[in-house]
Amino acid sequence: MKIGIVGLGLIGGSIFKDLIKLGYDVIGISKSQNGERIYKNYEVLKDCELVFVCSAMNKTMKILDELEKFLTPETIVTDVCSLKRFVCTKKRPYKFIPSHPMAGTEKQGFENSFEGLFNGAKWVLTPVFGTDEKLINIIKELGATPIITTPDKHDQAVALISHMPMVISQAIFKSAQNNDLALEIASSGFRDMTRLAMSNTEMASDMVEMNSDNIQNAILNLYKSVGELTTSDYKNQIENIKSQRGKMF
Repeated sequence: MKIGIVGLGLIGGSIFKDLIKLGYDVIGISKSQNGERIYKNYEVLKDCELVFVCSAMNKTMKILDELEKFLTPETIVTDVCSLKRFVCTKKRPYKFIPSHPMAGTEKQGFENSFEGLFNGAKWVLTPVFGTDEKLINIIKELGATPIITTPDKHDQAVALISHMPMVISQAIFKSAQNNDLALEIASSGFRDMTRLAMSNTEMASDMVEMNSDNIQNAILNLYKSVGELTTSDYKNQIENIKSQRGKMF
């Protein structure tokens, strides 16, 4: 199977490296990277059976439109955006299956991509117009577990577990940044709680702009949870939280 990857940042680069290791015929499209198997134009994708679009969210729709000029109706195309409803609004002339790998780091760029990024990760698919076993099998080969849901449910869920935590992480750092002593004595707890504040700026801006309603609802839910924790049986609630989280990770 010939596989194309548009965008060789952290996610695209990691898919690129994994699929080469797995023995697939892989080509990449990148404006910033050069090397063997890497090209600058979309025309080389015309013979691919599967194409991953791994661009920034604000560029994805334009790329999906551009690919319509080169791909056949049999080509499977998926994106990796952390929001799904906005890419599901148009029926494409190829087999478009929106997806979102729940993996990544606070770093960015091809230089920070690596083999094995998706091992043990969940990989969400929102197949509004149908799915395909070839894509599902590739996701499994990358070490991830496919999860199928709807675009709306996906966007609500990631607001709770990804987008809202990123905003809170940024807010935690912002609240302490003018206290010199706090920053001087900060240790592992502060470091871990503010790790997501180092997220890719373009990606973070896209998340907040494009999923604002769900993020606001998630923050209101967080505020409600804080109130419940501090006004009732704190110890038992914490033990319950520790038990549930322990089963997740």
